[in-house]
Amino acid sequence: MDMVLSVAIVLTLATSAWVLLRYGRVPCRGEMPTSLFTFIAILFTSGLDVGLVMFPLTEFPVYASEPEYGFANPLAIEFGFWGFLVWAFYFLTTFYFVLIEPRVRLFELPLVKFINNLVIIGTCAFTGYLFLSYLPDYVDGIPAALRYGLVALVVLCAVWSSSDVRYVKFLSVASTWLFVALIGLMGWNSGTSLAELGGTVAGIGEYFANIHEFVTPITDYHAFYLFWWFSWSIMIGQFVARFAGGLPAWQLCLAMLVVPSIPIAIWFSVLYLHFSDAIAIGGLLKLGMVVVGVIFVINSLDSLIRLYTTNLNLEPDRVGLPRYVMGNWTLMFGLVLLFQFTPLKIEWIGLVVIGLYALVAGLLWQRRAQCRALGKGAEMSVRAG
Repeated sequence: MDMVLSVAIVLTLATSAWVLLRYGRVPCRGEMPTSLFTFIAILFTSGLDVGLVMFPLTEFPVYASEPEYGFANPLAIEFGFWGFLVWAFYFLTTFYFVLIEPRVRLFELPLVKFINNLVIIGTCAFTGYLFLSYLPDYVDGIPAALRYGLVALVVLCAVWSSSDVRYVKFLSVASTWLFVALIGLMGWNSGTSLAELGGTVAGIGEYFANIHEFVTPITDYHAFYLFWWFSWSIMIGQFVARFAGGLPAWQLCLAMLVVPSIPIAIWFSVLYLHFSDAIAIGGLLKLGMVVVGVIFVINSLDSLIRLYTTNLNLEPDRVGLPRYVMGNWTLMFGLVLLFQFTPLKIEWIGLVVIGLYALVAGLLWQRRAQCRALGKGAEMSVRAG
């Protein structure tokens, strides 16, 4: 599987580079354009989940002790798993759904549509299942009944939020500010100055000095992360494309790679200070981390639920809000429970998505005349502007 993953990553990054060279000046404007801040907030909170908040403190010791990661410090390794280059996956799919899909409509073909929606529903439920599985690690001693009840409530909130895109936007922006506030509280708890924090952030420079190491899997655990990014890439690009505000492709790519990476870098640096200096995290701060993590899960789930219900023409306006909420909650929570009895792995979903990439690439080759026409039209629109 690692060979398939490596080839897929190289081809995806090479395609992203070609898009920037060929269409870099083309404006990317979705059907529901928003400000850059709102777009990034939706991208950030939809494309990430509770793992961003909770995983680093458990992963820093691993990266510090295992020799495979010895080429960079644990902070740089953690950033490499979550930041910068991997967001190019989201850029490529966002570009596709803004400019190419409206012309070729490949995702309306029965086979492509079936695979796409199957992946969305499966990944959405699998995300809920992972949250259920890892809750005991986030909340020590949580009773089983409370654990299942919290997951059921999270799924219900996500379904309700997905019923109106205004709720999705509001929750994305609000949770972004909550995350910023959490960073501030954790920084205050660490007792470090801005200069000390800046010195820690500078350690991420080892990622950029060794960025080539992160293109292909370093370990099986890194492969898990890369498959996770692949499994989300088409869905997130499909969802956030509608909110693109009209930036040229090269600026959109830069924004998608750099802007989300800034809070990630600061957050990981604050957590790394707690790890390296063995600073205790009190109960209220732990609770704050759990709350923000839960909201991130809701953000992730509501965007995916909104996406597949739109694809399947099952919006609340058509089926009615009560049926929409009850039907999607039953489906999602039922699948979350069902996944406890299946051997499903995110790597398998990632392989299906890589196969979907290959299928779409083949279909685009068959329609290359339309793609060339897209290029000519785009160039004319840029010159006219």
